[in-house]
Amino acid sequence: MKLQFSIIIKLLIIQYLSILCVSQDFDFFYFVQQWPGSYCDTKHSCCYPKSGKPAADFGIHGLWPEYNDGSYPSNCDPDSVFEKSEISDLISDLQTNWPTLSCPSNDGTKFWSHEWEKHGTCAESELDQREYFEAALRLKEKVNLLQILKNSGIKPDNRFYDLDSITDAIKEATGLPPGIECNVDPEHNSQLYQIYMCVDTSATEFIECPVLPKKRCSSRVQFPKF
Repeated sequence: MKLQFSIIIKLLIIQYLSILCVSQDFDFFYFVQQWPGSYCDTKHSCCYPKSGKPAADFGIHGLWPEYNDGSYPSNCDPDSVFEKSEISDLISDLQTNWPTLSCPSNDGTKFWSHEWEKHGTCAESELDQREYFEAALRLKEKVNLLQILKNSGIKPDNRFYDLDSITDAIKEATGLPPGIECNVDPEHNSQLYQIYMCVDTSATEFIECPVLPKKRCSSRVQFPKF
């Protein structure tokens, strides 16, 4: 009887662990890039990283596993901590393309660690830590958002642009509609802040978003200088 009970308990534990693993699967990635001029032009302000002021370009915010219903997994593996040594040769590229703007000024390690532990660990079935950061860097190379917007006459010059024209410019260049997130500056202007593109679970190909984030923007938004 005791043996039978022990077997039942083990089976229940295996079943629970299998459910847990399934719950960590995901349907697609959001690849999110942010405009530094909008990040800095808020009441929270910003601090340049120790490597210096980033270029006036969109920077990576993250590569986030998502579900088709609009929810997302997070912090999937507390034991999978960020190991800077695994990406030591990527640091220069990360400082350029995935810079931190948080205060106090730092070298970016805290930002990258947060992104890996909150989001990256939920994609470990597809990407290990190094592959996760390499994938994000490759995706940024594939879609040059700033150049796409400039080609349509949309520049970071503090002017206001129709939100639809920003969306249309990106859709025309990539074939895919983006998600747009805005922030509000101290003068209550709606500003172009983050752009969401969707990527398949291998983090190699851009895809049409199963669901776009619901972020509030005015019909005309400011594209601030940086």
